[in-house]
Amino acid sequence: MITVAGDHCPLCGTELDRVRVDGRDRRHCPACDRVVWRNSKPVASVVVRDGDEVLLGKRDVDPHRGLWGVPGGNLEHDEHPAAGALRELREETGVRADPDDLELVSVDHIAKKRQSVVGVRYVVDRGATAGGPTARDETSAARFDTLDAFRADGGISPWERDLLAAVFDR
Repeated sequence: MITVAGDHCPLCGTELDRVRVDGRDRRHCPACDRVVWRNSKPVASVVVRDGDEVLLGKRDVDPHRGLWGVPGGNLEHDEHPAAGALRELREETGVRADPDDLELVSVDHIAKKRQSVVGVRYVVDRGATAGGPTARDETSAARFDTLDAFRADGGISPWERDLLAAVFDR
């Protein structure tokens, strides 16, 4: 399994050809005689909300460096989405929460030319959290503020706009 399109087998390095499987063209390694499945990358995030304010981190890495975003990121291979969302929240902002306090907001699919992402999105009330916020891994700043204030201070990552609209329209 790979998450980006490749031209060579990730196991043996042989150039891939194409075979028809389940009605779709798939990448195939003629040396290993196996389909190289191209799967979506799972990510999870959590919006911490306090009335009309939200916790965002200013991204210190690409993509969207310098823009404000919801704490979140890639899931480990053995990690439940709620656990991964909370790990990312802690790593990026120092804020902690219990998985039982999370509410599922959405499951999204973002397909781009070279990569496909499935995002599991949660929300938690600030009163159910502890710690932080402080800038940590992958963030240069972290704070609670209104969406208008974040828009005025560098802008919000385009990946987060629909999620934040869904949370505040609830």
